[in-house]
Amino acid sequence: MTKEERYIRENSSSVSEALDWLERETNLRTNHARMLSGAIQGGLLQMISKMIQPEHILEIGTFTGYSAICLAAGLSKNGTLDAVEKNDELEPLIREAISRAGLTKKITLHFGDAIEIIPTLDKCYQLVFIDANKREYSAYFDLVVDKVPSGGIILADNVLWDDKVYQDSVPTDAQTREILTFNKKIKEDERVENIILPLRDGINIIRKL
Repeated sequence: MTKEERYIRENSSSVSEALDWLERETNLRTNHARMLSGAIQGGLLQMISKMIQPEHILEIGTFTGYSAICLAAGLSKNGTLDAVEKNDELEPLIREAISRAGLTKKITLHFGDAIEIIPTLDKCYQLVFIDANKREYSAYFDLVVDKVPSGGIILADNVLWDDKVYQDSVPTDAQTREILTFNKKIKEDERVENIILPLRDGINIIRKL
């Protein structure tokens, strides 16, 4: 943790015991703990969700469930969150975390390929969080944009991709090429307006017009 991150955490609202537990367990039980949203980004997700108070949230890529718990904190009284995750080996950890957060009745998990699952979800989502396969970001957006009403928010994580998107060299990996394509696509799409925040690995905040 950098000095900046430590200062931000010390001077921001504390995270819940469930999130503290999940951060520890993610570090102990997975090999990719850096994928965890963490307290700072999680706090932003929670704040945005509480401002919107959505009836329905869609999360594409939940990893161990940290971001889902943060997003669900802002749901309306009878609101629900659909979380899609490809790695079903994480299911026990995700379900335990959701249970500890008291959100078992609020969050529904869908394991499998998001490209196949999203078309089967027949809901209007006021808030969408994209954080799955970077090579499919544009496809995810195309699948969800018509499910989001005017004024709804789509959040896309990792849009600076370890600073690779603004390097002088031509990117050779598929992930960087797709993130570049996605960011350009969003900027040029007349159905939305957006701003990229340089928080962690970059988050694109997209508002449906």
